[in-house]
Amino acid sequence: MQTRLLFVRHGESVHTVEGFIGGPRACLGLTDRGHEQARAVARSLVAEPHSTRPVAVYSSTLRRATETATTIATALAVPHDQDCRLCTWHVPDYADGLPHAEFREHAITGGGVFRPFEQDNETWAELVTRGSRAILDIAERHEGSTVIIVGHAETVEMSFHALGLLPLYRSFDLAVAPASVTEWQTDQTPTAWPPPRWTLTRFNQR
Repeated sequence: MQTRLLFVRHGESVHTVEGFIGGPRACLGLTDRGHEQARAVARSLVAEPHSTRPVAVYSSTLRRATETATTIATALAVPHDQDCRLCTWHVPDYADGLPHAEFREHAITGGGVFRPFEQDNETWAELVTRGSRAILDIAERHEGSTVIIVGHAETVEMSFHALGLLPLYRSFDLAVAPASVTEWQTDQTPTAWPPPRWTLTRFNQR
């Protein structure tokens, strides 16, 4: 049976519009436009064939993601669970709510894949590892079904590493639009070894 993972980036958020770090305390959720985007993507998912209707919605724990996920889960009448591993960067406490420019003042020399870009921040390798494990745990839990994962641009990026097996340092960047849908599917066991072949069937669809 086919396992389908649909990744949805949250709708437009207050922290993005106003230009500050939206961590667990400072995230103010979606803008009015973001809420409408969430409703629109929910309507589009409800309209998809009933045979592939999602059985569950998962999201990061940040408010902008949970608001988007709640809208989708309510429209589909399916459970919604939160998993912090699906969050964007786990920023240090001092950064939560800082303007982006001020956070960049904490940049460290040599930041990159295995060293943080800013003092005490999470590394890219740590973010990808925790997120990839969450993605594969969800795929195993719902093998043969369709599941929606609501997160962030970085959550969608994680999927290219967890499912597409790209190296941590990619040779290209990804532009992920708010409330867009990215889909991966496989007919193989999600946690098999060697890893299964996943197919990217849509990216950044709005």
